[in-house]
Amino acid sequence: MSKVIILGAGAAPGVPSLSNGWGACNPDNIKNYRHRTSTYYELGDAKILIDTSPDVLWGLKKNNIRHLDGVLYTHAHADHLHGIDDLREINRIQLSGLNIYAVRETMETISARFGYLLAPKDKACDVMSQPHLVPNTLNHNEAFYIRDVKICPIRLIGHNLPSEGYIFNDGEIVHIADFRSIDKSGLEQIRRRPKLLIVPLTTPFVHKYHACLEEVLAVIAELDPEKAVINHLASECDYDEIMRLTPDNVEVAYDNMIIEL
Repeated sequence: MSKVIILGAGAAPGVPSLSNGWGACNPDNIKNYRHRTSTYYELGDAKILIDTSPDVLWGLKKNNIRHLDGVLYTHAHADHLHGIDDLREINRIQLSGLNIYAVRETMETISARFGYLLAPKDKACDVMSQPHLVPNTLNHNEAFYIRDVKICPIRLIGHNLPSEGYIFNDGEIVHIADFRSIDKSGLEQIRRRPKLLIVPLTTPFVHKYHACLEEVLAVIAELDPEKAVINHLASECDYDEIMRLTPDNVEVAYDNMIIEL
């Protein structure tokens, strides 16, 4: 059995946010309390993390996640990247380097901001005194493997910097990050009906850089997954209200949500 854990279900400000508080969210519903989002995948023998939010260490500890085979990055916004330094704890547990994966633009930003974390593949590890993340640069629509899991990065369109989605095992699982639409060539990499689609909804309303609820529901209808999970929610998205507005095969994410496949 495979499983997915939503380590945090929130957008950049979290919920409650400092500026907007609970917003439209009911503070009496614990599922509206949201850390910034990272997502953990346990697929067969492969343990994979997507993004390192500033709250990622909290999520790893809360769910007793101590080992990783690789970390995938969707884009270089702080709420998806700036917990990267906490991966040194994984280095120390595993006593080895850790592969990280991103497309060129994102990897260049990681190198510029966090170059002290990166090490070439052939460098000896000294993980107790310094971190050891091994960069792997990806190309759109070119698949690679982590253990026996096939992963294909696909280009997302409309966010305000390059953003990437990931397709696992030809579409068994589809993970979408911040976007307005999905590149057509990326959609062609989905070659089966997804068992699980994870898709972000920062705000239900029309936004310049984020898909609104109508656009998210259109993607869900087009891909027709067995289950869709709406993630990356800001304080405009009340859990019960978004659940009310979505089809039966759609669930709203919450912190530490476990999805079994």
